[in-house]
Amino acid sequence: MQPSPAEIARTLAAGHLPAVAHIACRPGPIPVRHVTDAQGRVLLLVPSEGTLAAALHPQGGNEDTALVLDIRDVPPMAVSPSLGRVWVSGWAVKLDGDDARAAALDYADTDACGDLLDIGDSQALFRMQVAEVRWERNDKIVEVDPDDYAEATPDPLRAVEFDLIADLADHHMAEMSDYVRRQLGENALPDDEPKVVRMDRYGFMVRMGNRSARLAFPRPVADRHDLAHLLHPILCRRCCNSAA
Repeated sequence: MQPSPAEIARTLAAGHLPAVAHIACRPGPIPVRHVTDAQGRVLLLVPSEGTLAAALHPQGGNEDTALVLDIRDVPPMAVSPSLGRVWVSGWAVKLDGDDARAAALDYADTDACGDLLDIGDSQALFRMQVAEVRWERNDKIVEVDPDDYAEATPDPLRAVEFDLIADLADHHMAEMSDYVRRQLGENALPDDEPKVVRMDRYGFMVRMGNRSARLAFPRPVADRHDLAHLLHPILCRRCCNSAA
């Protein structure tokens, strides 16, 4: 199994990557801090007195402002392939009162930054209703259905992907190499040292010289702790054999 386009779009838009906003009838792009809530709606944390807040102010009697959020993947390693970029389009409205307080809690689920305490003073919170989602990778654009995007969940390993790959490289290279060679069989060249270059809930990608391969987990993992439980028999194979 591999992540669907909707899952990749939700992962890229989750709030762990830098984003820029293209706002209707305004010069840009403008860097913006954001996360997505459980429904995939974009929450924008904006200085109350600044260029972005002014650009998001509705014009012509409208109640909201049209914008496009542009988010590019930042691969965990220099040799890791990119997941591409996602454009999320919709309309943003400023939140006040109870709506702002509830949205601040949603924001804190992904990024519990101190500026959330200043909402209503030096900071403002906007929520964007998603109307269109496009995912681009390798010069190919996929239109993602907004309902599929809303129902998908971000990958639980994306925020710690670099740490996981670095830990495998630093402490478990031999065990992972043995495991990969056993899985690939005759497709594994003896002179190529397998290196994990990407990881998600469904599996991981390894690079061997100029080739790459994807290996699937027995089941999707729920979080980092679940991944550790799943990899334990692989990384501690010698211990398991000794115990047997």
